[in-house]
Amino acid sequence: MAPPLFKWGVKESHRGTPVVVKMENPNWSMVELEGPSEEDLIITDPSSGIPRDKGRGKNAKQLTWVLLLKAHRAAGCLTSLAPALWGLVSAVKRRVASGRTDADTDGGREKENPTVKSRFYSCIKIFLWLSVLLLCFEVAAYFKGWHFGAPHIQLEYLFWAPSFGVKDFFDWLYAVWVFVRVEYLAPPLQFLTNACIVLFLIQSLDRLVLCLGCFWIRFKKIKPVPKEGALDLESGDKGFFPMVLVQIPMCNEKEVYQQSIVAVCNLDWPKSKLLIQVLDDSDDPTTQLLIKEEVQKWQQEGANILYRHRVIRDGYKAGNLKSAMNCSYVKDYEFVAIFDADFQPTPDFLKNTVPHFKDNDELGLVQARWSFVNKDENLLTRLQNINLSFHFEVEQQVNGVFINFFGFNGTAGVWRIKALEEAGGWLERTTVEDMDIAVRAHLHGWKFIFLNDVECQCELPESYEAYRKQQHRWHSGPMQLFRLCLPDIIRAKISVWKKFNMIFLFFLLRKLILPFYSFTLFCIILPMTMFVPEAELPAWVVCYIPAAMSFLNILPAPKAFPFIVPYLLFENTMSVTKFNAMISGLFQLGSAYEWVVTKKSGRSSEGDLVSLIEKGPKHQRGSSAPDLEEMKEELRRQEQKVSSKKKKKHNRIYMKELSLAFLLLTASARSLLSAQGIHFYFLLFQGISFLLVGLDLIGEQVD
Repeated sequence: MAPPLFKWGVKESHRGTPVVVKMENPNWSMVELEGPSEEDLIITDPSSGIPRDKGRGKNAKQLTWVLLLKAHRAAGCLTSLAPALWGLVSAVKRRVASGRTDADTDGGREKENPTVKSRFYSCIKIFLWLSVLLLCFEVAAYFKGWHFGAPHIQLEYLFWAPSFGVKDFFDWLYAVWVFVRVEYLAPPLQFLTNACIVLFLIQSLDRLVLCLGCFWIRFKKIKPVPKEGALDLESGDKGFFPMVLVQIPMCNEKEVYQQSIVAVCNLDWPKSKLLIQVLDDSDDPTTQLLIKEEVQKWQQEGANILYRHRVIRDGYKAGNLKSAMNCSYVKDYEFVAIFDADFQPTPDFLKNTVPHFKDNDELGLVQARWSFVNKDENLLTRLQNINLSFHFEVEQQVNGVFINFFGFNGTAGVWRIKALEEAGGWLERTTVEDMDIAVRAHLHGWKFIFLNDVECQCELPESYEAYRKQQHRWHSGPMQLFRLCLPDIIRAKISVWKKFNMIFLFFLLRKLILPFYSFTLFCIILPMTMFVPEAELPAWVVCYIPAAMSFLNILPAPKAFPFIVPYLLFENTMSVTKFNAMISGLFQLGSAYEWVVTKKSGRSSEGDLVSLIEKGPKHQRGSSAPDLEEMKEELRRQEQKVSSKKKKKHNRIYMKELSLAFLLLTASARSLLSAQGIHFYFLLFQGISFLLVGLDLIGEQVD
């Protein structure tokens, strides 16, 4: 007689349809998996339909089915790996077939200095081919049993010129290589290794101190608080409502201009004490027209907003801001708030920042924190979010609380106009005009406040190309500024501690030493020590301390803990771009003067704009949902007109990153001969990381 059928049912829930499992034989089954998990499964008696007792249901058969369900889920995960790998292989094939590299440019405006680029790339290629040659040599020596050490080499044998046999020649050649390696290559390489280790430890100590400072701030609940009475904002004319100028500098940012204008026009501040300047440096006539129409629409709604366009676009963003500050009506305003085109301040932004200036005449800047609308868009944006979360919550918050100084972020901040004027105003001498004005203001005695609990939404670059160019500007500019500001810092009438902090910690340690040792230690010295094993790099330098530092970096973004290993590898991968930028800025090379606007995608949704308008004050509500829909439709029509002229985006192959990938993978193969476990795994995964970045597989993928 056949065994009875068992019907497995589930509790009715919102998660889906019931799971039905029919068992005709304990050894095989037919499973329909839709909806709830196995935790919701209950056994029902087949004759009566009454659920069986849970205690009795926990028997061997139920356990078997639970295990089967878990196995089914695991199998589903495994089956999803095959399509993912196939998609990865297909992307690599398309990338290689297209042949587009980082040497290709769109319009020629974004090209790096060819001389600088070729020299740096040539150095990497020399290391790569040398490592390949040495790998072949070492593999041949390994299989032939040539394991010469320094004590076993006879000096006379080195100067004996073999005159017979290929084997004798290779014996002599390998002996010469070992001698040169031991006597001439290992000592300087070990010295450079030790120097980089010292710099690495100093930088790690600095990071640890910053984290301890952040922990102390949290433990003591320290936060900047406005003076008493400054928050009396609901009492009409008696409240603290100074004259505020709001500036939105932009340049060819058709994707995001609308969301920043909408957000700023809905700031909760008296209209008579607020003026908005839209500073448009666009050279695209269509973009100019769209921005001008948006400004006119808000003017008709009653917003106090102006449109400015420069014919001569000198000085990039600094020149744009400088030109706007020269307007005659600016003298009537006491503070200026600056927002880039992709930033969306909340309606209460000014109410949360401006009150800190009341009865605090030494305060020159109030900086808000950034938050990101697209931080979960892809792996690249997730890794950027980790980096910037540490920058804001740890670096800027600690420096703001304990020394009242940090670098201005260029946006989402409110300046006292008097501080800008005393510091000399905006200067076009570097690509980091925000850091420049902050340093000069600090040298004049002005203090800064960072508000970690006041956020302003913005976008992260979603493509590696955009992120790479942004990082090049962010790391070449500080070195330009350091050369220019060093004499002023030395002569400034500030304390010795502030001079030390600005020169050593702010500039040298965090802007110069960090990219230098990251690239030199992990991308050059580590692979070279595989071919020159007499120079040793300890395992704790390769693995343990970097892991600990990555753990500290990821603390401000706890949800990103699953990405701690990719974050560690990606930071080392980006060191090639940061090192190149640092050298360009330090020695005033051509690429240091590039100012490329970071590409935006306009991630703020239509619903975000509507909700933003609804939150605005009634006297400034500038648009309804139907108006917004009409505006969107007009924008689509304008985009269709220029779509034929617009160049398509492409994924590229980045040759420097690809060359370093092969260098590290070659070194990992050499480490196998020495049975260096940790070094092998680090070089292997770091090489794979460079390979993925070099093939542009980490960010936005364009079909």
